[in-house]
Amino acid sequence: MKSSARIRALFALVVIALSVYIAATVPVRLGLDLRGGTQIVLETRSTETLEADGEATDRTLEVLRGRIDALGVAEPSIVRSGDNRIIVELPGVQDPRQAAEVLGRTAQLTVHPVIGPGGDPKSAEKLPKGERVLADEAGERLHLAPAALTGQDVKDAEATFDQQSGAGWMVTVDFADDKGWSKLTGEAACNPAGDPKRRVAIVLDDKIISSPQVDPSVACGAGITGGSTQITGSFTSDDSKELALLISGGALPVPVETVEQRTVGPTLGAEAIEASAWAALVGTALTGLFIIVVYRLMGLLAIVALACYGVISYAALAGLGATLTLPGLAGFVLAIGMAVDANVLVFERAREEYSKRNRPSSRSALTAGFKGAFSAIADSNITTLIAAGLLFLLASGPVKGFGVTLAIGVLASMISALVITRVLAEFAVARRWVHRRPKITGLASIGRVREYLTRRDPQLMRRPRRWLLVSLLVLVVTGAGIVVRGLNFGVEFTGGRLIEYSTTETVDPDRARAALADAGFPQAVVQSSGDNGLTVRTEELSNAEAVEVAEVVEEVGGGAEKVRDELIGPSLGDELRRNALIALGLALGAQLVYLAFRFRWMFGTAAVSTLAHDVVILTGIFAWLGKPIDGIFLAALLTVVGYSVNDSVVVFDRVRELWQKDPKAPLAQSTNTAVLQTVPRTVNTGIGVIFILAALALLGGDSLTDFALALLIGMLVGTYSSVLTASPLAIELDAYSGRRGGGSRRRGGRGRSGPARGKSGGEGSERAKAESRGH
Repeated sequence: MKSSARIRALFALVVIALSVYIAATVPVRLGLDLRGGTQIVLETRSTETLEADGEATDRTLEVLRGRIDALGVAEPSIVRSGDNRIIVELPGVQDPRQAAEVLGRTAQLTVHPVIGPGGDPKSAEKLPKGERVLADEAGERLHLAPAALTGQDVKDAEATFDQQSGAGWMVTVDFADDKGWSKLTGEAACNPAGDPKRRVAIVLDDKIISSPQVDPSVACGAGITGGSTQITGSFTSDDSKELALLISGGALPVPVETVEQRTVGPTLGAEAIEASAWAALVGTALTGLFIIVVYRLMGLLAIVALACYGVISYAALAGLGATLTLPGLAGFVLAIGMAVDANVLVFERAREEYSKRNRPSSRSALTAGFKGAFSAIADSNITTLIAAGLLFLLASGPVKGFGVTLAIGVLASMISALVITRVLAEFAVARRWVHRRPKITGLASIGRVREYLTRRDPQLMRRPRRWLLVSLLVLVVTGAGIVVRGLNFGVEFTGGRLIEYSTTETVDPDRARAALADAGFPQAVVQSSGDNGLTVRTEELSNAEAVEVAEVVEEVGGGAEKVRDELIGPSLGDELRRNALIALGLALGAQLVYLAFRFRWMFGTAAVSTLAHDVVILTGIFAWLGKPIDGIFLAALLTVVGYSVNDSVVVFDRVRELWQKDPKAPLAQSTNTAVLQTVPRTVNTGIGVIFILAALALLGGDSLTDFALALLIGMLVGTYSSVLTASPLAIELDAYSGRRGGGSRRRGGRGRSGPARGKSGGEGSERAKAESRGH
């Protein structure tokens, strides 16, 4: 064994051993959409005196952390996102009302001297700065002086029950500034009993919650020492505890607004995990069986490498502390199919090398196969990583998790195919019993697809404009759906509220819609999902209004359980929609730059134009079908962008290789040969991915059906367009640049290289035939 082979074997052993250890000892952190709970995204708002910058948001986060700890939620998570957003995750919390109210209230606690009665409400509009008129607990209006103390002066607050006096529940407030409290109460004590000026008003969120009179025993100017007071009233146990929590938590430095709120029931998460696990099991089994049938021993070793790939991916997720979300779980399943591609590329190149050698050897063919496939594997995976990186940088929530999972899957697949598969395959072909039986390796046969193409030798690039016309026709028909039907944007992009219920009885959507209209929600859009599923989509609702909607659904459905609840503010919806367009534009631009750098400009332009073509077709089909355009669709769309460019890269990589061997060959001839040589890889990889996506669509549950459908459509469109759109477009662009530049040495679409395209086209055609048959 050579030193390089030893290094690969040692590296593979270390990676597998480390991955097994991490997978066995470090659990993967599940997102709330898989384990159930509530996620709330808060956005800080600037005031006249304070800007909601990163520092103010950090102070707000610490106040909120204290409130969350007091809620008693197990394993909560609170992190800052950007300069003015805070993401709060509360596992197990299915009713977000209390949490949202406690977190979102600013709790601006102030203590005021009372100047006198409130008087005429109109006069309150002309008060000096800091003064205000508010109603007390009994509804009496009081004129308040500017605040003498604020929530920052509060040391602690505790809810207690006074059994001796029979006052019931009350809140005891301790002020850190004893002198301030003593001065305030001492000045109030200088007024006679019964005078409003003898009272002290405690205001919370512009509402007087307590305005006690200073006890007659307190002397003028002496004040109450000890810095403590009791807030009494008609408090219940929950009311007093919540008030104590708000006061002791302190006032938020700046106001906050809930811009996003998601609640997922634990049953939905459990079903998603089980469905995705079954999809992974069935899809991987079918893919593995197919690969073994096609590539025999090499296919079996590839399946072993794929199992190692799964362990590596899982360990990477756990080791990095990444959160596995529902789209991320789907991305993990999908990446299994994508990992097959690198193995297929290597095996097909090894088959070519084996078939054209005078004294074929499985070992030398395999080595040449890895060497020849490396550039295509690297380029195609880098383009996918570009899409995954943009998802991570520009997306949010579950879609961001999908980008992380996809990137980990791509990197793990490269390690699996280029290192682990190679170590196993080289070890196997070096065995004497394998050397004596070359057909068992699966490399000694060119395969039925390549045999058919070699025998027929189709000239697909003879008339490239015909393929472009077909692509244009499909583009127009599908793209018309965007204009005619419009796009059904989800609440993530429009703002609003989406609540999904599981009802006891099957509910007619029209009946539920009428009941909601009678209850005051005439704009509610009601759709059935599954057997007993009901989805209600409305404009932005408060949590109290959401309770009313739930009561209506329970009545018409004979009982209902909320399985999903999403609230997206309009400002966040606009931002997500804008970021989606930016992500798509940057994905196309970044891939154009990369492909232009790695290949020629016409290849990069053709590949990116084809990507835009695929995006419009997929979006148009979803428009015709009325499917939602949401974050899950965005994840699928950018995955299609990465997957579609893979096929184009593989073809163009082969064109580049053929040009290096025969620099004078016309582009149409080289492209036709490249397409024929790469079709077996495209077919075998496509079948493997179809198994995965079909299992995901059929077994992945309702939440993953649209995701799998988008990927399946995108894969089929991308496979077609990379061969019959990107390649003809590259030929036409090369011919156009040749005409502009006074002639092109390699143009093959027309002119002097035209006769070389036909079967009786002379020397050029015979060269194309020989190359096709030789490979």
